[in-house]
Amino acid sequence: MAAMGETASMLLVVQILAALAGLVHVYIWVMETVRFSDPKVHRGVFKTDTADLAAVKPWAANQGWYNLFLAIGALLGAALVRAEPAVGWTLVVTACGSMALAALVLVATDRSMLAAAAKQGLFPLLALVFSGVLAVAL
Repeated sequence: MAAMGETASMLLVVQILAALAGLVHVYIWVMETVRFSDPKVHRGVFKTDTADLAAVKPWAANQGWYNLFLAIGALLGAALVRAEPAVGWTLVVTACGSMALAALVLVATDRSMLAAAAKQGLFPLLALVFSGVLAVAL
């Protein structure tokens, strides 16, 4: 069983990782919804030809909103996990689990997307790993 100070420190690590996961997904939302028409974004980041922009933009926006909702879950979970543990943990595990699994699906369907999958999936995965370590320590 972990000491109280170790538990508090590990919980802080989980909160930071979940918040970082949320912030990364807010940034992805900005790229997929607000900035998608910018050639630096749709061509440079998402490898979408300008000629295909009209067809792809609605899909990107939908995906962007999905990412924002996951971000809100991770950020709220990180904020609530101490005051309302059942709510906070549910949000952290659900949001970060969805983010990590989405990253896994991305790389499983297209190996060239490994870097993108790592960027979107590293913080959520680490949040889940540290959540598991904390659960075992309790």
